[in-house]
Order: sequence, then C-alpha cells, then structure tokens
Amino acid sequence: MNFKLLIQYDGTDFHGWQVQENDRTIQGELERVIGMLVDGKVTVHGSGRTDAGVHAEGQVAHVHLPEGKFTAGRLKNAINGNLWRDIRIMKCEVAPDEFHARFSAKRKTYIYRVINAPVMSPFWRRFAHWEHRPLDVGRMNDVARLFLGVHDWTAFASSKADGETRVREVMDFTVSSSWDDRAQSTLIEFRITAAGFLRYMVRSIVGTMLEVGRGEKDSDTIQTAIITGDRSLAGKTATAQGLTLHKVEYD
Repeated sequence: MNFKLLIQYDGTDFHGWQVQENDRTIQGELERVIGMLVDGKVTVHGSGRTDAGVHAEGQVAHVHLPEGKFTAGRLKNAINGNLWRDIRIMKCEVAPDEFHARFSAKRKTYIYRVINAPVMSPFWRRFAHWEHRPLDVGRMNDVARLFLGVHDWTAFASSKADGETRVREVMDFTVSSSWDDRAQSTLIEFRITAAGFLRYMVRSIVGTMLEVGRGEKDSDTIQTAIITGDRSLAGKTATAQGLTLHKVEYD
C-alpha cells in the first residue's frame, strides 16, 4: 500500500533531508520511526532534498507498506507519536501505487523570508535571514522578471548539483514586503516556483537579489550571469534558515 505524507519540519537541528550516517536527517527519522512501527526496513521517498537548516511547510513523501497493516489515520498518529517535536506528519492518505513524491511532482514553491530591520527579533531567528541594510523591494521585483522562463542555472547552483542538465523552468518569482508585528519591522518574502530546482539554486538567487536590493548589482549583471553561467557574477549564497519549502503540486 502506498501512503502519501504531507510533512512540516523546523530544519534547524537537521542535517537536511537525505539519510546520512551519524547525522540526524528528516528521511532518517521517518525511516527509523516507520520501520519500528512495521518491524522492518522501509524507504521514504521525498519530493526533493532540503539542505541542512532549511524548513518545510509542505514537504511531500511517499512510503510503501504492507497491505492492511495501517489505515492512513492510524499511520499518521503512530508516526507523530514517535517523532521529536520539530517534525510532524500533517496529512496522510492512500495514494495510487504509481504515485512518486519526486517524479510525480509538477511544481515546487519555496519562500525565503528576510527581516529587514536594524534589530533582529529573536522570534524569527530560526526562520528568517536578517538584513539590517535597507532593501529596495521595487528594484528587486523588476529584476525578478529576468529569472522567469527556461534557463541554464549554472551560475546559480552548487558545483555538485545533481543531474546531467542544469536547465530548469522558473514559472513565477515575486518579492513582497509587509509589516510584521512580532518582529516590529519589515518582513520581505521571496516566493519562487519552478518545475524543479538545483542544489542551492534558490538561496543563490536570493543572495544575488539581496545585492540587487542594496544597489550592489544591476540587471545587466544578472542577465550576463544567466546567459554565461559565470558563477562569479552571482551573489553570495543566502543563509539556510530563511528558506522554507512552501508547497509541492501534483496533477
């Protein structure tokens, strides 16, 4: 039986999604707990790998379990009852056997949050990047349009990025600004949607956009980086704690 899991986690204390020997990971925790419940080895497949320190509001995974051992509701409750408090199964449902969390996904949306203020609120310390220098949101939105469409993202990805091709389609990219009462400051959100992402791609794009917002880079530099794949033209990769996997969409 194939179960589809909707997962949320605070990634601060995890070494990313993928199982690593001697390190605490999301996949590792799920496989440990579910394996204990079924008294056997299981493999949990995620929609994608989040890096160390990255969070998820809408990560999706699937796991095949023996027929009739659990209903979806009982499985969700049993997993949550054995997980530490920084990870939770928000929804569990039976999926078709051919459903695959990664290969069936059509669109993924990440949100990167920035507190733009002289002082960083301790309530946002784990979930947002702090930028004390003023950022021009209008300018960043203008430049964001350059990232739309199908491009080779060599300039905005890790040198160890998976896959033979670095071509991806960015479907939507917006930068919004709002007042946050808890932080007593401006909260800026970079929201980016694509069919798929390369390792560090979102954080590299956001780090570059922050330099645009500070007036340190212009649109010509961004266009040249995209066209040539010259990593030296991109900005510094933004820190992990500001990044959250917001949602994964399927047909």
